[in-house]
Amino acid sequence: MLRPPAKHCRNCGTAVELRLPDDGDTRIRAVCPACHTVHYDNPLTVVGTVPVWGDQGQYVLLCKRNIEPRWGKWTLPAGFMELGETTAEGAARETDEEAGAKYEIGEIFTLMNVARVGQLHIYYRARLLSEHFSPGHETIEARLFTEDQIPWDEIAFRTVKETLERYFADRRAGHFGFHAFDIA
Repeated sequence: MLRPPAKHCRNCGTAVELRLPDDGDTRIRAVCPACHTVHYDNPLTVVGTVPVWGDQGQYVLLCKRNIEPRWGKWTLPAGFMELGETTAEGAARETDEEAGAKYEIGEIFTLMNVARVGQLHIYYRARLLSEHFSPGHETIEARLFTEDQIPWDEIAFRTVKETLERYFADRRAGHFGFHAFDIA
């Protein structure tokens, strides 16, 4: 499931060699024999929000995906972080792009390591300022759900399901924590 290593140097285009670098590194890396650049394959970061509505945050905004993977399934607004932005800025951008929601971003809520696919998922809590949405091209529909209305069998990703389950558990407990865990 992990991405294949680089085949050509991003600096000069020469075919890379998979070997231990000469700098004492202990992992096999893609190394350019021409310019000696070491190419590191690092995890991708997915950032998003848990946007909620209502005095007690009883409604959560979900987006129905208009892109693969998992076209037509429900998700929280999220996507890959871009270079030059913080995790909060990326989560805000994704919420704007996918839901067209007006909101106030809060604290980090979940941090999930998904090592088998080389990803890190970070979700922030967010308070919606309006119940009107203007979804972008990646979203078929954006809609508010209470816990009992969520189409649990139609959730796109396990990280989203785990985040939603923790959100509603914390809501019932009357306080929100920070949840960091691994997804096998």
